[in-house]
Amino acid sequence: MSSDTATYILTGTCKSVRGTVDLVTRFLFDRECYITEMNSFDDTEGGRFFIRVEFKNDGSEALSLEELERQFTDRAAAHEMEWLIRDARTPEKVVILVSKYDHCIQDLLHRYRTGHLNIEIPAIISNHPDLRELAEWHDIPYHHFPITAETKPQQEAQIWRVVEETGADLVVLARYMQVLSNDLCTKLEGRAINIHHSLLPGFKGAKPYHQAYDKGVKLVGATAHYVSSDLDEGPIISQGIEAVDHTYTPERLVAKGRDTERLTLARALKLHSEHRVFLDGKKTVVFQGC
Repeated sequence: MSSDTATYILTGTCKSVRGTVDLVTRFLFDRECYITEMNSFDDTEGGRFFIRVEFKNDGSEALSLEELERQFTDRAAAHEMEWLIRDARTPEKVVILVSKYDHCIQDLLHRYRTGHLNIEIPAIISNHPDLRELAEWHDIPYHHFPITAETKPQQEAQIWRVVEETGADLVVLARYMQVLSNDLCTKLEGRAINIHHSLLPGFKGAKPYHQAYDKGVKLVGATAHYVSSDLDEGPIISQGIEAVDHTYTPERLVAKGRDTERLTLARALKLHSEHRVFLDGKKTVVFQGC
C-alpha cells in the first residue's frame, strides 16, 4: 500500500441498532479500502451510535470521493445514518476572534505554521487594533471591528459577513472578551469553539485567577467548549488541569492558567479539525487522536 494514497474520514451517527459497524466496514472491504483507524461508541442512555473511520482507497479500482459518497448513500439510508466522508488532506477554514490577550492566538498561529494543525486561517477578527502586526506578520487579513453596547448588532453583522465570505468551517474565540448574542450563537451552533479560564462552572466575571487565589485553590484549569446561547455552558470538547499550591501568587496563577488555556484550546481545535468530535445533545462524544 502506498503511503501517498489519500486518506478519507467517514463519520456517522444513527440510532443504536445491530449491524452498524458491519454496514461501514463491509462497505469499505467490498471496495478494497484499508481501514487505518476506527472508533465507535454506543450511548446506551441516549440510544445513539457514533462511528469514525479513517481509511485508504487504493484498491485495483480506486473510487473518487464523489463516487464513494454516492455508493454509501443507499447503504446509510437503511439505518437512517447521518454521515459524511471527507478527504483528510482538506484543511478546515478557521476564523479566529481575539481581543487583546495574545497567548492563545500566538500558540494557534505557531501550530498552524508548523503544520501541527490541518487548518487554514482566512481571517482574524478583533474588537481592538492591538494584534494587527501579529496577523500581518503571518500574512493573514486582520479585521478591526470596534464594539460598544449600542453598536453590538452592527459589529456582529460584520463578523458574520467575514465568516460567510471566507467560507469558514469554524470560528475560534481565542480569548475574545465579548459575549456573543443569542442570534450569532445560533448561527454558529456546533462550529464555534471558546476557551474558558476554569473547569466550568467556576470563577466567572472579572479577575478569575484572583478569585481562585482568594479561595486557596489547589488546581487551575481551562475548558474548551462549543459556543451556545447559555453563557459558558456549551458542550465541552476538552479540559486541562494543573496543580498549584499555597506559594502561587495571583500573577503566577495567571501564568499557569494561560499555559493551560492555550494547550486546551489547541487540543480542542485539533480534535475538531480531525472530525473526532460529535455533538450528543448537550454533551460531546470525542474520539481522542494521537
